[in-house]
Amino acid sequence: MVVLNGQKGVRLSVISLSMISLGLMAGLETRAIAATIDSTLIDSTPIDSTPIQALTVLAQEATIDEASSTSIVTVEELSDVKPSDWAYQAVKTLIERYGLMNGSKTFRGNQPLTRFEFARVLSAVMEQVKPIATEEDVKLIKKLQVIYEEALADVRLRLTDLEQRESVLTAQQFSTTTKFSGMSDHILTNGSSDSKGSLVSRVRLNLDTSFGGRDLLVTQLEAGNNGLDAVGLNQQRQGGRLSTIGTIVDGGGLDAVGVAPGVRVSKLYYSFPVSKTVQLTVGSVIPPSDFIDRNTYANNSGRNFASSFFMNNPLIVQNSVDRPGGAGVVAEWAMQKAFTLRGLLVGAGGNDPQIGLFRDNYQVTVEGEYRLPKNPVIVRAQYTNAIANGSQVNAFGLSGEWTSSRQVGAFARVGIGQYAGFNTALKDRLETTAGTWAIGGILRNFVIPGSKAGLAIGQPFVSGALGNATQTNVEAYFGLLLNDRINFSPSILYVINPDNKAGASVWQWGLRLSFDF
Repeated sequence: MVVLNGQKGVRLSVISLSMISLGLMAGLETRAIAATIDSTLIDSTPIDSTPIQALTVLAQEATIDEASSTSIVTVEELSDVKPSDWAYQAVKTLIERYGLMNGSKTFRGNQPLTRFEFARVLSAVMEQVKPIATEEDVKLIKKLQVIYEEALADVRLRLTDLEQRESVLTAQQFSTTTKFSGMSDHILTNGSSDSKGSLVSRVRLNLDTSFGGRDLLVTQLEAGNNGLDAVGLNQQRQGGRLSTIGTIVDGGGLDAVGVAPGVRVSKLYYSFPVSKTVQLTVGSVIPPSDFIDRNTYANNSGRNFASSFFMNNPLIVQNSVDRPGGAGVVAEWAMQKAFTLRGLLVGAGGNDPQIGLFRDNYQVTVEGEYRLPKNPVIVRAQYTNAIANGSQVNAFGLSGEWTSSRQVGAFARVGIGQYAGFNTALKDRLETTAGTWAIGGILRNFVIPGSKAGLAIGQPFVSGALGNATQTNVEAYFGLLLNDRINFSPSILYVINPDNKAGASVWQWGLRLSFDF
């Protein structure tokens, strides 16, 4: 005999029960039927989060014999239901308001509900409702059957379509844990310095994997056409000390130059939380620029400034470590809401036991980032200790960015560093104190809605001990999103005294087309 605490305890809405009955007649799925239950019975938590636990228990308890059943009066009597459970209020309502629980003292909320169990419970409830249903209720039920017949049929078709689409997506998805994305940059460029027109290309494929929601395994594959621009050609002739792949610092032109045709792993590291405020990253291919000296307005050569120099402080992010990447560890501590402390150790030869993490080339960097409360200003202070091509480097940096409005933003950075020791790239000692600086800004919706324009100027390596002049870089660009995935951006780059050697200045133009996928 089915026992549901007697007729007096059953207070389900007659209209709600009629909707459920219509659903069963229309052949709807259990979850769709459950969605028609009166909102006072089941709380607003999305139905597809979990099977309808409350109805599951009713189904499981429906066969308990009247003599042996034990009435459950309060939700506290259930040993496996806690106030922190998302459906706690729904269970509490079923028991304390509607009295639809008896039997064992466990709820078993994660156990699935079959259509048979649901139908059995619904039938039992209807039996209890019959004596209290008036003739008007019966007429209303019949009227609702007619009114909602087409609507229920439409819902059934939509659910069937959704199930089919879900099956297709499940079968075709790349991975249940990994997000796949990529960017392809193609730049048609030409300029002075006896340069002929050239095409510089680079493709990056990103695999971002999370196993628990807060962790992230980053894998990036990179390949290019080993392209070169006019600025890089001139710097190469001068010795390539301040080029994009420069042996001293990165003061070069297009960031996408010099990428070999062969596919290589350009990023491979795993980030995970060790506490609510501390994040740890370990990996075998870590570019320091992924973690320090980030800049909102000059951090993506496919979206904003195309030249590599304006992306980072060249004294803080050492080119001989950042370009190839290296094995190491990064820690980030959100000490306060407005202040974050970061530290990293990366060695380009960290995968080679004959070199290790603490020998040429490596860098240790500490950075403090402060976001001014209620002000759109971010300030970062950095210190780097490194060995780069034999030279011992100790450098300090300071950078900031200011978001004046949604349309206007600006950034600036300055650095000073001491170089000492024999430099293997120069094949000579490099004993100097060098400086660097850059300043720039962007303007959104410039002339054309959805566009972005930028202008920046700076000097990569200010030192009398390297060359007989100081290189100065100037870049202007105009970016236009053709759609959410394609960005078209012409740019002009002008370099005075390339590679810190007095001589003819170099200019070049570029037509950049970037695809996100």
